[in-house]
Amino acid sequence: MGPEFWLTALALSAIPGTGAIFTMTTGIAHGGRAGVSAAVGCALGILPHVVLAASGLAALLLASSVAFEILKWLGVAYLLFLAVRTWRDSEHFSDRPTGPPPSALRTIGLGFLVNALNPKVPIFFLVFLPRLLDVSGPTGRALTLAGGLAFVVLTLGTFTLYGLAAGWLRPKVLVRPRAAAWTRRGFAGVFALLAGRLALQTR
Repeated sequence: MGPEFWLTALALSAIPGTGAIFTMTTGIAHGGRAGVSAAVGCALGILPHVVLAASGLAALLLASSVAFEILKWLGVAYLLFLAVRTWRDSEHFSDRPTGPPPSALRTIGLGFLVNALNPKVPIFFLVFLPRLLDVSGPTGRALTLAGGLAFVVLTLGTFTLYGLAAGWLRPKVLVRPRAAAWTRRGFAGVFALLAGRLALQTR
């Protein structure tokens, strides 16, 4: 894996998408520690796609219009769930929350679903990875697995920074009720927009 792979994978993991938005939302709402838990969940959510890509099943998944549509609409439904959840979560988007934050395990589970239900992830492994690594030879599956795990590690690192940065911004944003309300609504709107974009996506 040469410099081109690492630079491309780092850029793709750092571009704010569904997982990054979820991590930042969690960090703002519950603090840096929860943001790190969200980052862990999002990174773990890539692992099923790594396994599918290395086994060749990801290609079958994307080749099947029925399977792709099922995964896509599950992802749309989950993003809409996150949009509604964020819109209504005025309790934790406050500098004085009245209830305890969600457990780390629950946050990791929510983050896991963000990428596990994201059909864009297997597209990365089938479209970008073959351009960066020679996965057509006898070691193709091993290279796919290694490249996928490297992408997981990079995602974990960049998302952890997002979560910690959001946690650092939390007291600066939520101390102002109006800013807190618009932040919450803004993140909810982004989730809704991402759901709309995913609904319109074709292979």
